[in-house]
Formats: sequence, C-alpha cells, structure tokens
Amino acid sequence: MAKTILVAYATNAGSTVEVAETIAEELRKTGAVVEVRNIQEVDTVTAYDAAAIGAPMILGWHRSARKFIRQHRKELGQMPVAYFFTAVSLTDTGEKEIRSIPVWVDQYRAKAPKDPARLGFRERYSLISNYLAPALEAAPEVKPVSAAFFGGKLDIGRLKFFQMLFVLLVIQAQPGDFRDWDFIRLWADHLGSVLGIREV
Repeated sequence: MAKTILVAYATNAGSTVEVAETIAEELRKTGAVVEVRNIQEVDTVTAYDAAAIGAPMILGWHRSARKFIRQHRKELGQMPVAYFFTAVSLTDTGEKEIRSIPVWVDQYRAKAPKDPARLGFRERYSLISNYLAPALEAAPEVKPVSAAFFGGKLDIGRLKFFQMLFVLLVIQAQPGDFRDWDFIRLWADHLGSVLGIREV
C-alpha cells in the first residue's frame, strides 16, 4: 500500500510553496501519495505516514511553522519527519550533523565565515545551527530524520516594513532568487529513503 506523505509549508511571500511543490513532485516518483498543504490549513496529521515541514527564515523560522510542530508534536514524534528552511543568508561551518540530525546545506548559497574563531553578528545569526535550534526547541518530541537549508527568494516589495529593514540593514541581503532547484530535488530524492517511502 502506498505511503501518504504530508508536505506542509508556511510562506511569507509565496516562494516557499514552490519549494514544497518541487519536493512533493520528487516524492511522488516513489509511488507515494503526497499532499502539499499550507500549515494553516492542516488540522490533523494522523492520516499521514510521514511529513516534510518547511518555512522561510523571517526573524527566525516562520512563527506558524514553530506553532504547527508544537501543536502536533505528539503525532509528529511518532512518524518520520524532515524539516526544510529557506533563507537568503546561510553561514556554513561544515557540519554534516547537528544534534545527531543529518543536515543538507545549499553550497551555492552558504558562505564560510571569514574567521571561524570570531564570527560577526550576521554570520552568527545565519549559522545553520542557529536556524535549526528554534525548530528543535519548539517540539523536542519530534526528531527530524533530515534537515535541509536552501537558498530562498528575496522580493523586497513583498516584505512588511520591519522585515525589509531587518533584511536590508541587519542581514544586508540582496534581492534575488537564490533557490537551487537541482539541490532541492536531490534532497527530496534522498527523503524517499529516510522517510521510509522507499527501501534503501
């Protein structure tokens, strides 16, 4: 019997849904039944065998994503779950695992720190470990089998004023589309195994 997989997303300006749909497209190649749904439209996760949950970094991992995993932590803690993050700034210090969770980092977007011994504020803020920590702390019962960090899309015109100030002045990110679709598909193909859809 085919597995039923939930790909749930939160979005700020619409670009994360495109990432979610691409992940779902790859997962369907395994024969799984995959539903792509906005987090705010999901009342229960009991009908699914596994889940991939993603959101953008907007002053931290999107608040509705943290709320979702906290609300459904009991059920999510009993199934294979993966997290994905979209961001315009990523600092990569070479970790392959964080708290025993395998991490995938888009090397096209990630930047190594100038001085690993003395990270600047922006570098510290955009550390992979700093991005992942709030998601794990929101629902400690959920143990992701994988976490992926993708480049995002920054459209200044679609941000709220305070978000625009933070991104431009603090993060100093440049507008543009930094999503690497090949890398996103590669991670989604990997999910086929770690979510228990396809035998290794």
